[in-house]
Amino acid sequence: MQNITVWHNPRCSKSRDALVYLDKKGIIPTIVKYLDETPSFDEIKNILKLLDMNARDLMRKKEDIYKELNLKDVASEDELIKAMVENPKLIERPVVINENRAVIARPLENIDRIL
Repeated sequence: MQNITVWHNPRCSKSRDALVYLDKKGIIPTIVKYLDETPSFDEIKNILKLLDMNARDLMRKKEDIYKELNLKDVASEDELIKAMVENPKLIERPVVINENRAVIARPLENIDRIL
């Protein structure tokens, strides 16, 4: 049995689509509504390692808060992670995690890489 977790935003169609995609494969994931249950600094840092990407790559750069905080000018990984902890809306979604691997499910087929 696979231990799949999805960082999910119910208002996001791509996030909802990821749950449907997993359901069609017979997978019932653990759902973390990350806007309500904000990941900690260490959790985000760990996910970045699993995704093999830097903090900026996990950020939604078109969000107003990204612009308001002038995050395009921030070079520090720790400061970018801190911004995501304080403003989880900045986190790209959906993130799908399978133990020690993770993907951003855009496109949905990315999920297949960790199953």
